[in-house]
Amino acid sequence: MIISNIRFRENVLSGDELKVEEIVRSTGFFSEDEISIARELVEERLAKGIESGYFFLFAEVENEIVGYTCFGPIPATKHSFDLYWIAVHSNFRGKGIGKILNVETEKIIAGMGGHNVYAETSGRGQYEPTRAFYVNNGYTEGAVLEDFYAPGDAKYIYVKSV
Repeated sequence: MIISNIRFRENVLSGDELKVEEIVRSTGFFSEDEISIARELVEERLAKGIESGYFFLFAEVENEIVGYTCFGPIPATKHSFDLYWIAVHSNFRGKGIGKILNVETEKIIAGMGGHNVYAETSGRGQYEPTRAFYVNNGYTEGAVLEDFYAPGDAKYIYVKSV
């Protein structure tokens, strides 16, 4: 069932860091270090504004953040952007929110002059749905870096032209 009453916002508000932490934690995919990083990126944006280089898109249902993306231009490139995070609260997964967030984020990136979007993820088995998500949303596998995160845990890099 796809949720139809989603609202989006790009501005980052005080308190969003707590909600991002809750969303990322709810997935069961990320380590405590990774959860801290997700929160820190919101804090960095709150402290420095757009100079932080981190941009956000929040998906809200009934005034609650249920998913988000974090993205930004890759320094020293002309048209390349990183998709740092795309996460949907576990209570809302499987409802099309991730796909809609991805499409809306790509529109924002294109509007900012972006041509290519890069996303990376782990090669661990639990990330198979994540890798399939990228492929199903038009990304191609650009590179695999074996043993990147840890022995036996490759880094998969996906790319999409927007």
